[in-house]
Amino acid sequence: MNQFWENEFIQLAGYYSVVVVCIILSLAVFELVTKYRNWEEIQRGNMAVAMATGGKIFGLANIFRHSIAHNDHVLTMIGWGAFGFVLLLAGYFIFEFLTPRFKIDEEIEQDNRAVGFISMVISVGLSYVIGAALI
Repeated sequence: MNQFWENEFIQLAGYYSVVVVCIILSLAVFELVTKYRNWEEIQRGNMAVAMATGGKIFGLANIFRHSIAHNDHVLTMIGWGAFGFVLLLAGYFIFEFLTPRFKIDEEIEQDNRAVGFISMVISVGLSYVIGAALI
């Protein structure tokens, strides 16, 4: 049975499955903290929401990529990935705090693509910093 779990294809499928579930859960949390409904706005063609959400998905995937690379155990990988998600979420609130002249959520909901793009770049950029710091 050990050979089964040590098979690279089985390990890849396991990591893949766990990360997909973690990303779905993380996106659900992001859905709770934003004033708009991501998937409804994307369905309506709101590019700002699509860019911001895409940046979050890419950022989470990048964090988990680094977490997988640096950890042998799935639970440890999940723990570091979850911690990275919390830091990414903190970055979102810092972005909101640093822009007191307007509300990030409102601008993204109104399809302000400049704000959506900056939100995407912040998520991606922070994910590289978080990923580099993971052990």
